[in-house]
Amino acid sequence: MTSLRDLLEKLLENVVLVLMAALALLVVVAVLFRKAGAPLVWYDEVAPILLAWLTYYGAALAALKHAHIGFPKLVASTPRKFRPVLIAVRETFVVAFFSLAAWAGWRVMLVLDDTYLVSLPWMPARLTQSVIPIGAVLFIVAELVAVVERLEREREAAAR
Repeated sequence: MTSLRDLLEKLLENVVLVLMAALALLVVVAVLFRKAGAPLVWYDEVAPILLAWLTYYGAALAALKHAHIGFPKLVASTPRKFRPVLIAVRETFVVAFFSLAAWAGWRVMLVLDDTYLVSLPWMPARLTQSVIPIGAVLFIVAELVAVVERLEREREAAAR
């Protein structure tokens, strides 16, 4: 499980880093072009897409690093014997929500068949919206990897 976690973490870190750099560079270039009197016509369509991608992939990375909303204080304040149950209930809700998001994202992609961006007519809208199901599935995988680590820590703490 550790090698899967390390591989997933490295992949998500690199994707998030590339997306952050691309978005930052795009914003700077767009400002320069706008100041020069030649605004990029595709900027207003592409920048929000990059931000959405950064959000989805960043959320999966946060889930893997236990850095998202997970109510850790609530779990820590419950008696040790109830923690695994509380963690399992929480994970069930999180996985169910993101499964629904992945399904809905897939349905959106099906609707976008033969649709392209307005400012970049060669770019399929399906590609830009693929982040929804892909990001949701990555979040689920990251959550499941992280929950195994959490439960292992709880088991080790209970053994002491």
